[in-house]
Amino acid sequence: MKLYNDATRKKEELEPLHEGEIRMYSCGPTVYDYFHIGNARPFIVFDVLRRYLEYRGYKVTFVQNFTDIDDKMIRRANQENITVKELGDRFIEEYFKDATALGIRPATVHPRATEHIGDIIKLIRRLEKNGLTYTVNGDVYFDTKAYPGYGKLSGQNLDDLEAGARIDVDTDKKNPADFALWKAAKPGEPSWNSPWGQGRPGWHIECSAMSMKYLGETFDIHTGGKDLLFPHHENEVAQAEGATGKPFARYWLHNGFININNEKMSKSTGNFFTVRDILKEFSPEDVRFFMLSAHYRSPLNFSRDMIAQAHASLTRLYNARDQLLFLQGHAQEHTVTEAETAFLGRLNDYVARFDAAMDDDMNTADALGVIFSMVQDMNVSLNAESALSVIMKAYETLTSVTDVLGLLMQKAEMQLPEDIQALVDARAQARKNKDWKQSDELRAQLQQKGYIVEDTAQGQSVRRSIQ
Repeated sequence: MKLYNDATRKKEELEPLHEGEIRMYSCGPTVYDYFHIGNARPFIVFDVLRRYLEYRGYKVTFVQNFTDIDDKMIRRANQENITVKELGDRFIEEYFKDATALGIRPATVHPRATEHIGDIIKLIRRLEKNGLTYTVNGDVYFDTKAYPGYGKLSGQNLDDLEAGARIDVDTDKKNPADFALWKAAKPGEPSWNSPWGQGRPGWHIECSAMSMKYLGETFDIHTGGKDLLFPHHENEVAQAEGATGKPFARYWLHNGFININNEKMSKSTGNFFTVRDILKEFSPEDVRFFMLSAHYRSPLNFSRDMIAQAHASLTRLYNARDQLLFLQGHAQEHTVTEAETAFLGRLNDYVARFDAAMDDDMNTADALGVIFSMVQDMNVSLNAESALSVIMKAYETLTSVTDVLGLLMQKAEMQLPEDIQALVDARAQARKNKDWKQSDELRAQLQQKGYIVEDTAQGQSVRRSIQ
C-alpha cells in the first residue's frame, strides 16, 4: 500500500515498524460543541483507513484524543455556569452519538487531555532538560529557535514565519513562532499543580504526550485535517522529537477542506453546519458516502445536490444487496456452469481492482467505481436459476468491500419463500409456547429444506446452507 506522506511530499510504500501491526493517531475534537461537517471528513476517511488496514490483515491500534481543556471550553462553561468537566462530558457523549450514526467506529483508545496532565508535565520537563523551553511568569514556551528542525513537516521557514508575524503585546514570547506548553492559571480557570506553579497545558502538547504514551515514541501514521498541518502538527513534531531525539510519526496524512456551496465554511457568513444539523435533513449513510466520493486529499464541495446524488448511488447498492438476499432465499444449489465460473473469476478481478484503488493512497472514489461495476455485473449475471453457492459468493464479496468503506450497514433479512417463512414462524411460536420438542422438529424440517436456523438474543436468524 502506498500513502501520500506530507512529511516527504510524495507517495511512499507503507512499511510498518512492527510486522503485521499498524499504530496510528488521529486528532480528535475539542469538545465544547457538536462537531461540524468539516470535522466529520477526517473522522470518516481515517476510519476507512483503519478498516482497510484491518481488512488487509493488520492489527491496528488506533488512538483519537478528546481536547477537553482549552479557551473555548472555558468560555462556554462560564457562559452556561457549569464546570469545564461537565461541558466536556456532555459533548463527548454527543460526539459518540453523531460518530456512531456516521458509521465511525470507536478508537482503540480515546484519551482525554485532562486525564493525562502527569504525562504532559513529564514531556515538558524533558524539553526543559534539553534546553528547548523558557518560562515567563509561570507560562512555559517552546523555543523554536533552539530547535533546528522546526518547520520541516510543513515546509515552513522560520525566518519567513517571523518576517510575516508579530509578537502580541500581551505575551512574553521571545519569537512569534514560539508556542505555549503550559499556561499559568488565571482566576476562575481549571488548573493543576506543576513545577512552574498552578496552570494548564497548551493545546499542542497534549497530542504529543498522549500519542507517545499509547503508541510509543515512534509510531506509524498520524492523521488529521489539512488545517492542522501548521502549526498544530508542526508543533507536535517539534515537541516529540525535541524531547526524545527520535523520529515521531513516520507517515503524515491530511484530508482536504470541505466547502459549502462552493464557499469556504464560516460561522460569520452563516455558511456553517454541525453534523447534528445535517442529520436532521439527511441520512448519515448518505453523508458518509458523499465524504468517500472524492479522494481524501482533494477539496470537497458540500451541497444538497451532492447529497442527493450520494443517496441515489447508495440506493443502487442497497437494491443490489437486497436482490442478492432475495436470490439466496429462493435459489437452489446445482453444478456451477461455465458462465458462472467466468463470473466468479470476474468477482476476483473486481476485488483485486478494489484493493489496487485502496492501495493507491486510499482512493475511495476509484474503489466505489469498482464496486458499481461489480454490482452491474451481478445484476446482469445472476438470477433465481443461478447456483446458490455463486449467489452467496457474490453477496459475501459485496458485503466485504462495502464494509471496508463502512457502507450497507443497515441490516436486511433474507426474503424467504412462503412455505419456509411459515415454518420459521411456526417455530417462533413453538419457542414462545416453550414447546421445545416441536421447535426441534421444525428446525430439522428447515434443515432438510436447506435452511439453517440459529437462535440469537434478537430472535431467530435464518441462512441458507449449501447441500
